[in-house]
Amino acid sequence: MTNSPGKVLKTKVGERRGLLTPGASNALSARIIADLGFEAIYITGAGVTNMFYGIPDMGFVSLSDLANHTSAIRDAVELPLIVDCDTGFGNSLNVQHTVRVMERAGANCIQLEDQMMPKKCGHFAGKGVIDADEAASKIKAAVDARKSEDFLILARTDARAVEGFNAAIDRAQKFIEAGADLTFVEAPESIEEIRKIPELLKVPQLINVVIGGKTPTMELKEFADLKFSVVLYANASLQGAIVGMQNALRELKKTGRMDEAGGLVASFKERQRLVQKPEFDALEKKYAVK
Repeated sequence: MTNSPGKVLKTKVGERRGLLTPGASNALSARIIADLGFEAIYITGAGVTNMFYGIPDMGFVSLSDLANHTSAIRDAVELPLIVDCDTGFGNSLNVQHTVRVMERAGANCIQLEDQMMPKKCGHFAGKGVIDADEAASKIKAAVDARKSEDFLILARTDARAVEGFNAAIDRAQKFIEAGADLTFVEAPESIEEIRKIPELLKVPQLINVVIGGKTPTMELKEFADLKFSVVLYANASLQGAIVGMQNALRELKKTGRMDEAGGLVASFKERQRLVQKPEFDALEKKYAVK
């Protein structure tokens, strides 16, 4: 199919125009992202961990949990899916298994990083990184394991916080030589560093804007002008949902009642629209026994 999600993503990444990509932590958030007209979705390991387990992003999510979430999101939306696969759940052989599992689950691109286990959110303190050659070998293993040439490997380095900016660039270059389709230098700490990344690395680049994190925020057009391929807001939807839930439930606790009029909750009709209740009603009618 010429318009498969993988081909679409590969084309959009190649345009280097700052593809604005929100993160989803479950199928409903993915539906909302698609409904609002975004062009791609990032399945966030931090978001899945926070939402599914209610605990911090410190390496707790499993491959099976991530594959199940990816499969559910793939069933819910047709947009390209970039999936955060942390460290690949082990060594090079584990990485190859991860690639096969995630490709079957419906991912179009997976992100692999070079942290030591247990990994942590890229904007947490106390991270460590594995040997650069070992990390590059894992990227090579991922490239070798994919079945489709449209399945992209996104290689992330967390070395900026551990070894400095230049070391992070050197690692990303090693990952490119190992076959990575995109690279991702996590947590640059200045505008100057941000500007240097796409200048120094030849393959498409992802920039991760963590709200409240270490990386300075810039306008989307500025990232696009710098030729970043993907501008990621991995947990904007999750952080927005937290505020929405807090506001609605705070009001409920205060007043002891709630209805649609206050604007703090989606209407019942809107909720059913987003989960495609009308479509299910039509199917139920179609297959009803006469």
